[in-house]
Amino acid sequence: MPWDWEITKKTSWLGVSGKELFAYKDLLLRLVRKDFLASYQQTLLGPFWVVIQPLLTVFTYVLVFNRVIGISTEGVPPFLYYLTGITLWSLFQDIFFGTAATFIQNVQVFSKVYFPRLIVPASIVLLHSLRFLFQVLLLLIVLLYYYVTGQVALHPANMLLSIPAVLTVVGIGLGSGLLFSIITAKYRDLLSMMQLLMRLLMFLCPIFYSLARVPQQYKTLVNLNPLAAQFELFRFAFIGKGEISATYIMYSAAMMVLLVSGGILIFNKTGDKLLDVI
Repeated sequence: MPWDWEITKKTSWLGVSGKELFAYKDLLLRLVRKDFLASYQQTLLGPFWVVIQPLLTVFTYVLVFNRVIGISTEGVPPFLYYLTGITLWSLFQDIFFGTAATFIQNVQVFSKVYFPRLIVPASIVLLHSLRFLFQVLLLLIVLLYYYVTGQVALHPANMLLSIPAVLTVVGIGLGSGLLFSIITAKYRDLLSMMQLLMRLLMFLCPIFYSLARVPQQYKTLVNLNPLAAQFELFRFAFIGKGEISATYIMYSAAMMVLLVSGGILIFNKTGDKLLDVI
């Protein structure tokens, strides 16, 4: 009679099979539901914060980068221009920070109950992807408003290009978050450094500017950030603005595959061992 579970002294790199992950799909959905409800319980505006937060950020960007500094938005209304960047950045940032805190926030559960540890990062990706859908709906409403008022052109076919951009950004956020979840579980003081690095990374992403405006001597440095090409592609998909490079898009896709595969392998290999040191 075959065993359902086998406990050994070694931890495999793969850790869990796809079949076992699928068997815990109900737990995955329950975690997503729990986290979504917990995020907005006892709040004044509830789920409306999903769209209010990016709106407040965009208003700040318009005030600082457009009105004060005067950065060009390539003839696109500043509110729409910044909203495209903020929408994608919020998705990456939420997935990264949520995944990076996997062990710190779930150590009590991990130490008492067995289930595939990857279920938790997967639930974080689904949760923030759900929020992202609401924010994209807001983006489409704003885009439609500026189209009706004759301020921008609409290219529905180009919007399909946003799909690979979103998938790549999600993968980079997940993979890098899994790697940082191992590091921050051992060295919690790196959480503050991680937040600082995230702020610096935001300026290396074309959120409030286009790569076309970056001086040539710095353009290669900015493009080393695998997120940069995907932000340009995402902006082009919605408003037709952006410097598209097939080379850098392929580079960022390759980095995404490397980060996801490496993150999952290291997460599975070292995850259970961390429970003894957290």
